[in-house]
Amino acid sequence: MRATVIGAGVAGLTCATELQKRGAAVTVVDRAVALGPASCSWWAGGMLAPWCEGESAEAPVVRLGQRAADWWETHAGGVVRRGTLVLAPARDSGEVARFARRTENFETLDDTAIGALEPELAGRFRRGLFFGAEAHLDPRVATAALAERLEAGGAVLRFGTDARHAPPGDITVDCRGLAARDLLPDLRGVRGEMLVLRSRDLQLSRTIRLLHPRIPIYLVPRGEGVYMVGATMIESASRSPVSARSLLELLSAAYALHPAFGEAEVVEIGVDARPAFPDNLPRVARVGDSIFVNGLYRHGFLLAPAMAQRAAALAFGETEEGDNADRLERQAL
Repeated sequence: MRATVIGAGVAGLTCATELQKRGAAVTVVDRAVALGPASCSWWAGGMLAPWCEGESAEAPVVRLGQRAADWWETHAGGVVRRGTLVLAPARDSGEVARFARRTENFETLDDTAIGALEPELAGRFRRGLFFGAEAHLDPRVATAALAERLEAGGAVLRFGTDARHAPPGDITVDCRGLAARDLLPDLRGVRGEMLVLRSRDLQLSRTIRLLHPRIPIYLVPRGEGVYMVGATMIESASRSPVSARSLLELLSAAYALHPAFGEAEVVEIGVDARPAFPDNLPRVARVGDSIFVNGLYRHGFLLAPAMAQRAAALAFGETEEGDNADRLERQAL
């Protein structure tokens, strides 16, 4: 089988990986000139946090996301398995209780236990939740590793190529994100904004979610004092620069986590629009020789492995246990 995957973001690269594993001759094409800022995967947090996502996502997101850390460790490496710490300012401690009611698979921590996990935060928070089975990765490193592995296995990656269909005889796997609205008109953009900060005074070792009253944030360590801070969710497909208000709110929330962020260096500011369907669930479906994988919303790195496995199974005419188990795994376009 020959397969052409259109789009070299997280959806496209994971689909190409699963197709190659099954023996397909794979070509990946992307209109960008290289892996980089043109893809919303570049701006992702890289949190592999299925239980935390259960606070607002449907049950299938939690269940399918539990496969993600193992998949990424096998195919790209670099997975950091240090869990997620959920905190709130003292005046908003009720938010921690609300988060706990909507999630599972966590420990409840007091201030002493929080300080034992993250000494830099000792004495700053009275109560928290620790999701010890969660993980994170660096999306830029992970996608580069997938691309390198694909090429080492004989796949062809062609950048600067704007394609909508594969050559005759190939299976087309359309992973174009928002660019696929020409064929998927119910896609919408959800704008996300992020910062990369460098603090020489802080050493935080795991993902932290701060339930800030105005703008909840997550902070993901990238190593050597570098942290990714995100992210807003705005109903807009605009990729215009980050507004002063959003920048102020992100920085204020980071400062609320620890005042040392007030002296941090702003390394990078980014924005992109994530593709989402009206129900915020991804879809994988085959129409003739085309397979569409889209609508990963804010769960790109968490759900891409499961969606890629489903797409590869469709391409090879396989069936999966639980094909009809829920609408996340089997959505009709």
